[in-house]
Amino acid sequence: MRRWIGALLLIGSLVGSAGCVARVRVYDDPRQAYRRWDSREERAYREFLRDFRRPYRDFSRLSRFEQEEYWRWRRDHPDRDLNRGRDRR
Repeated sequence: MRRWIGALLLIGSLVGSAGCVARVRVYDDPRQAYRRWDSREERAYREFLRDFRRPYRDFSRLSRFEQEEYWRWRRDHPDRDLNRGRDRR
């Protein structure tokens, strides 16, 4: 039930022009946690789609399996810009 609420929040909270995503929370079922869906997450999602050569589909329209597949991929692909400062000494 929670994942559907997260999907509804995502749908209901998208506002503005193309590429403008509001602050939204989606449910990461395997981790049983909510994740913030913002422009950074949208960019990661589009990278995931490119990696697997899939056409764009709104995240909320994916099956539960496909959403879990994305979250598994996402955990293995952290944001690169967050890790840059760690390599410098």
